[in-house]
Amino acid sequence: MATEHGGDSGFGTEQAYVESADGTRRRLAFVDQYPAAARTARICLWIAFAAFGVGALFGLIQALHRTNTLRIIPSADYYTILTGHGVLLALVFTTFGIAGLFHWANTRSLGVAPTSKRLTQGWLWTMSIGTALATFTILSGLFDQIPASADVLYTFYAPLEAHPLFYVGAALLVVGSWGAGLDWFLQYREWRQSNPNERIPLQSFMVMTTMLMWYLSSVGVAIEVVVFLIPWSLGLISQVDPLLTRTLFWYFGHPVVYFWLLPAYVVWYTVLPKLAGGRLFSDPLARVTFVLFLLLSTPVGFHHQYTDPGIASGYKLVAMTNTFFLLLPSLLTLFTVVASMEHGARQQGATGRLAWLKDLPWERPAFSGIALAGIMFAAGGFSGMINAGMNINYLIHNTIWVPGHFHLTVGTAYALTLMAISYWLVPQLTGKRLQLRGIAAVQPFVWFVGMVLMSNAMHRGGLAGIPRRTAEPQYDQVSFDAVVGTVGEMRIQIAIGGTLLFIGAVMFLAVMAGTWLLGKPNSQLRVNGAIPEPLSGPEESPRVLDNLKLWTAIAIALVLLAYGVPLYDMLADGLLSPGSPVFPV
Repeated sequence: MATEHGGDSGFGTEQAYVESADGTRRRLAFVDQYPAAARTARICLWIAFAAFGVGALFGLIQALHRTNTLRIIPSADYYTILTGHGVLLALVFTTFGIAGLFHWANTRSLGVAPTSKRLTQGWLWTMSIGTALATFTILSGLFDQIPASADVLYTFYAPLEAHPLFYVGAALLVVGSWGAGLDWFLQYREWRQSNPNERIPLQSFMVMTTMLMWYLSSVGVAIEVVVFLIPWSLGLISQVDPLLTRTLFWYFGHPVVYFWLLPAYVVWYTVLPKLAGGRLFSDPLARVTFVLFLLLSTPVGFHHQYTDPGIASGYKLVAMTNTFFLLLPSLLTLFTVVASMEHGARQQGATGRLAWLKDLPWERPAFSGIALAGIMFAAGGFSGMINAGMNINYLIHNTIWVPGHFHLTVGTAYALTLMAISYWLVPQLTGKRLQLRGIAAVQPFVWFVGMVLMSNAMHRGGLAGIPRRTAEPQYDQVSFDAVVGTVGEMRIQIAIGGTLLFIGAVMFLAVMAGTWLLGKPNSQLRVNGAIPEPLSGPEESPRVLDNLKLWTAIAIALVLLAYGVPLYDMLADGLLSPGSPVFPV
C-alpha cells in the first residue's frame, strides 16, 4: 500500500511563522528573512533559466539535424549551434544556477546575510557582462553581416580561433564566479567570529569546499584565455602552443564536471532526505565525500588527452589512477543518499527489502526529479569508468559515446536536479506558491524518458564508431556496424529523445514563468525551508575535516605532482613554441 504523504514536504520539521498585514499567519520563507539574498538568488536563477531555454532549443536543432530528421539550418551553421548549446548550458546555465543555489544555501546554513552589497553586485554584473559578450559573439556566427564569430565548440582551445570578445566574455564569467566565492567566504568569516568553537554548518562546508576546488581548477582556463588566447586573437602574438592550451583547458575541463555535480550533491545530501520524509544518514560521510572531491578532482585532466602526443604515458597513467579514485566519494554518496531515502520511507510506514521504494513521494516533482537525476547519474558513472580507462578509452574517443556520457552527468545529474530543486526553492525565494503543479509533476519523467532514449543510443552509436562534433556523421566510404540494434534505430531514438528533452525543458520553463507571473506574493507556501538534523551529526566526526587550509594545501601538492613535470616539459622549448597557425572560424 502506498504511503500517504502529507501536504508539506517538511514532515514535521519546525519552521517559524510570520503574521501578514491582514492578520493571517503564514510560514516564514527565506525571502522574508533575507530579502536581498533572495533577490540575488532569483536573478541568478532567471539568467540560468533563460540560457537553459536557448540552449535547449539549440540542442533540439542539433538532434534533428544530425539524424537527418529535420534540417532548418545549413550544416555550416551547425557548429555555431553546437557552440551555443555547449557554452550556454555547460557554462552559463550551470554557473548562474550554482551561484543562485549557493547564495541561498550559504546564507540559510550560516544564518548570516551577505556582508557586502557592492561585492555581490560586482560579481553579478561581471558574470552577466561576460555572458552577454560570449553569447553575442556566438550568435553573430549566424549572421554574415556581423563581423564576429566563435564557432570554436565548447572545448575552446587553439588552433581554432574565436573573436576576442568571446574570450573576454568567458574570462569575465570565470572571474565573476571567483567574486561570488569570495562573497560566501566573507559570510563564513563573519559567522566564525560569533561561533569560534562550532563546526561549520554542513551546507556552508559543502559550498566552501566546492569553491576551493573551483578556484584551484579554474586557474588553468584563466591562464589559457588571458595569457594566450586573448593576445593571440587580438594579433598581439602570432602563435601559441596548441598542446599547452589543450592541457590548460583540460586541467579545468574535467574538474568543471565536479563544479556542476557538487551543487547537485549539496541538494542530494541536505534536501533530498527531507523530501523523502527523513533525515540525512551521516553528516561525517558527507564531509569526507566533499574533502575527497577537493583533493582528487583536479589532478585528472590528462585522461582527456590519452591520444595526444607530447605527454608521456606515465603522466596519463597517474591521471587514470586518480580518476578511478574518484569513484570512492561517488560510491559513498550512493550509500549515504539511498540510506537516507530508505530511512525517510520507513518513517512514513514503508516496509520490505525494496518495497519501500514505491512508497517514496514520487508524485512530488522536487523529490522525483532529484531521485531520477541520481539514478541517471549512476549510469553516467559506469560510462565514465569506460572513459577513464586508458585502453578502452581509445575505442570511444571522439565518438558520440562521449556526449552520451556528458548528457548523463551535466544534462541530467546537474540539470534535472536544478530543475527539481527549483520546484521547492523558487517559492521560498519569491514568496509565491508553485503554479501549474500538474505539469511540474509530469516534467521530471518526460526528461528522464527523453534522456534514456537519447543517451543509450549515443552510447551504442559510440561503440559503432559514429563520430561526434560533426554535422554530417555519415561518410561515403565508411559504414558503421552496430553492436546492438541498427544505426537507423539509434538515429530515431536520438531524434525522439531530443524532442522529449526539449518538451521537458519547455514544461519546466512554463512552470517557472507561471509561478513568477501568476503567483501571488506572500502566499501560504506548501513547502518550508527547514532542514532536519542528520541521524549522525558532525560531532561524530573528527574536527580535522573542517580544516580547509590543510585540505587545500594537500590538493595543491597533488596538482603539482600530477602536472608539474609535464608542464615543465611543454615549456622547455619556449612559452609559445612549437606554434600553430591560426584557424579562424
